[in-house]
Amino acid sequence: MADMLPLVVAGIAGLSILLIIIGVAAPRSADQVQERLIEYGTRPMTLEELELSLPFSDRIVKPMIRGMSNFILRFAPQRSLANLQHKLELAGRPNNWTPREFIGIRGLAATLLGILGFLLLSLAGQTLLYRIGLGIVLSLLGFYLPSAWLGSKIKKRQEEAVKALPDALDLLTISVEAGLGFDAALNKVVEKWDNELSHEFMRVIAEMRVGKKRADALRDMAKRMEVSDVTSFIAAIIQADQLGVSISKVLRIQSEQMRIRRRQRAEEKARKAPIKMLIPMVFLIFPALFIVLLGPSAIIVKNSGVLGAL
Repeated sequence: MADMLPLVVAGIAGLSILLIIIGVAAPRSADQVQERLIEYGTRPMTLEELELSLPFSDRIVKPMIRGMSNFILRFAPQRSLANLQHKLELAGRPNNWTPREFIGIRGLAATLLGILGFLLLSLAGQTLLYRIGLGIVLSLLGFYLPSAWLGSKIKKRQEEAVKALPDALDLLTISVEAGLGFDAALNKVVEKWDNELSHEFMRVIAEMRVGKKRADALRDMAKRMEVSDVTSFIAAIIQADQLGVSISKVLRIQSEQMRIRRRQRAEEKARKAPIKMLIPMVFLIFPALFIVLLGPSAIIVKNSGVLGAL
């Protein structure tokens, strides 16, 4: 009985905690009069309280990024802003960043990494020259890394668009041949898929709804993607629309051509695979095989004294 007492006490304590949690989490009946009294009876928040109620990113991070971008833009030409705007469009506007914000992020990353490297070598007791050198190197690295990330984002987005285009063209062809207009067929692609190509189609539809011409909206889409397959597809659609050619026939031809190109790209990658496998095989796989196969023989030869006799 004495051995069971701790278990009973633990069970009662756990049950009590569970009941307290259920009581706190249980929905309570809303008292509308009390809610109105609380709403109108409380004093208005001060500017400091309003500022503290904002998220940490809005209070600290964004002002730092804004200040850093203002400092860097004093020395950066306006042409660099236009190029950066185009790159952000090619990347799909990640996190809705503007060129100023992205420049501020680059400057902030460079500053933080430079300070971090300087402090690490200071803790290690290195000389001032080494600390400054590492700080400069890490600052340059921090300024370059966001651009490298943006370039990889652009490449990934373009590859995803190339992969999705043949299937999207098939759906467009089926929809148009079934009696839908081209705009409604684009809307079908948007409804069925969630990828970079469907996002661009959604933007084209939105721009046409606000009054932009279809040809202009499609040309802007080609500029935002810079994918050769998408550009040729859009050029064929615009030409068919201007000349009065049946869009269904154009879509059918484009779909067949895109599938042929995708097959050719797959064959090209398959032919490149042996060349790419050669380097890891020579420097990683073959040395390990030689060690496994010839290692015991080398040990036996060494212990037998054959080399000494020779």
